Amino acid sequence: MRLHLLSSYTVLQIFPMEHKYLWVACFLWALTCSLLPSFSYGFMRIDLKKRTLDLDSIKAARMVREKLRLGRPVLGAYDQYTGKLTDDDAIVPLKNYLDAQYYGEIGIGSPPQTFNVIFDTGSSNLWVPSSKCYFSLACLTHRSYKSKKSKTYTKNGTSCKIRYGSGAISGFFSQDNVKLGDIVVKDVDFIEATREGSISFVLAKFDGLFGLGFQEISVENAVPVWYEMVQQNLVSEKVFSFWLNGNPKAKKGGELILGGADPNHYKGKHTYVPVTQKGYWQIEMGDFFIGGLSTGVCEGGCAAIVDSGTSLLAGPTTVVTEINHAIGAEGVLSVECKEIVTEYGEMIWDLLVAGVRPGDVCSQVGLCVAKRDQSKSMGIEMVTEKEEGELSAKDTALCSSCQMLVIWIQNQLKRKTTKDRIFNYVNQLCESLPSPNGESVVDCNSIYQLPNISFTIGDKSFVLSPEQYILKTGEGITQVCLSGFIAFDIPPPRGPLWILGDIFMRVYHTIFDYGNLQLGFAEAA
Repeated sequence: MRLHLLSSYTVLQIFPMEHKYLWVACFLWALTCSLLPSFSYGFMRIDLKKRTLDLDSIKAARMVREKLRLGRPVLGAYDQYTGKLTDDDAIVPLKNYLDAQYYGEIGIGSPPQTFNVIFDTGSSNLWVPSSKCYFSLACLTHRSYKSKKSKTYTKNGTSCKIRYGSGAISGFFSQDNVKLGDIVVKDVDFIEATREGSISFVLAKFDGLFGLGFQEISVENAVPVWYEMVQQNLVSEKVFSFWLNGNPKAKKGGELILGGADPNHYKGKHTYVPVTQKGYWQIEMGDFFIGGLSTGVCEGGCAAIVDSGTSLLAGPTTVVTEINHAIGAEGVLSVECKEIVTEYGEMIWDLLVAGVRPGDVCSQVGLCVAKRDQSKSMGIEMVTEKEEGELSAKDTALCSSCQMLVIWIQNQLKRKTTKDRIFNYVNQLCESLPSPNGESVVDCNSIYQLPNISFTIGDKSFVLSPEQYILKTGEGITQVCLSGFIAFDIPPPRGPLWILGDIFMRVYHTIFDYGNLQLGFAEAA
């Protein structure tokens, strides 16, 4: 069964050229709003197609995942998926909106009521607007579920709420059949949303969300639809795979296959690494390289989440700033960063040269308090939960800036760079810090001169070229190029943390192996 995703990109010139920077600002703000947390009998295939960037609708493109609180994982190994596609495997069509949301049509109830949903590996619940949603504009602009029209509806009524970076949805659970292509998953618990508290939902092209994460992060511990598909023997293999087309002009944006993987979608063998903590599809990532040079940030390992619901690559501000500097990206000058360099740079230098542990330097100069109590549970918590801090906003900013400075100086010391050159470089990095929302603009004419960026996964290097990690919108003099990297900070011991979104998944075909709790990556065909 094959479902085709329509991609509809439309460039709207909503600002005259003299307001180009306002245009860019709106684009950046909207793009930030979409780090949102993304099929059948045997096998389901989802075809993805692309849309042109719509500067008005892009506000709905990304919902920021903030305050991820995750544990640390362990290194993985190699393997290869040996399963083959069968006629039973499920194939569902998806649409690619703004290269940020991949969504497709499902049906709920008998007869099926159709909805466009994001297929998201970063969350685990299924929700759609309810006909009982009376006071949210988003419900009025999207299709809603009407329980009275379904013969297979079963009342549940348990209330719930899910928070996202730019808003929240609340409602109650119901139970009904879910149709994916020609396959019907029976008795699925899903959420009828009665309130959608964000303008992002109003402008979104999708109606709801179809989570493909683990039950550990499911609200009210509801059984995810994917689990039900496995338990009801609707897939031939306990895997699903994403192929996202890297050709922006192609009508077909890609495919999502539930129950297997199509060999035509990838080259060679997959490199497999184990899921290190159930909840999100979390793995261990090794060192990170810019133009072949180590950043040193993930030498000891970093947690990484592979997330189809996130369009960009989210990583520690320390590394993203170095990337910005390397690719000439323009961000917002950090006053705190400059303060630290001017007032504490010499002291930090002396402590590092004297052999003080890098993790203790900022505490010794008085910018960071002693380590917080780490006896608290290290288990996975919902991505939407907010971590309460013990420091004031000012102290937290100074501490974070100090920690970045320590990493930068330490990294340069390893290269035996002179003191003057190190501080000159650090000051340049301060000027390359990302904007408050994390994004940075790049000169479109310099793309082909930019360095490759490499991730280490399972002892193998996964390279992204500048053409692959730079996003373009508009044409000619209205064209804007954005860095595909966004700043996202989680402190130790749960961090540093990376989110590998659609930019990575477009280059590397990804298999989500639920049966063996592992993820596989191969070059996309």
